[in-house]
Amino acid sequence: MKEVLIKPLYTEKSVKMIGEHKYGFEVSWTANKIEIAQAIEKKFGVNVVSVNTVKYSGKIKSSFRKTGRFTGKTPRFKKAYVSLKQGEKIELFEQA
Repeated sequence: MKEVLIKPLYTEKSVKMIGEHKYGFEVSWTANKIEIAQAIEKKFGVNVVSVNTVKYSGKIKSSFRKTGRFTGKTPRFKKAYVSLKQGEKIELFEQA
């Protein structure tokens, strides 16, 4: 079984969305919305209303050094913003 949830997101946008009962997570690249909702319901014991996902593909970066040109790539990742039922919350985010 693959790991669906990687880590919670503590960005400025995700902290503002907590008041609207929405939480952000970094999730597996291959996870779909149904798997994400099931993983959150199982792990935190809440009811998920909707899931919105965003995929970020890695960018190619290059720099010049004494030894010549260096080219690399930033990692790709996927975010999921999860809306919960009114009145429910995830305690993990409330402590931050």
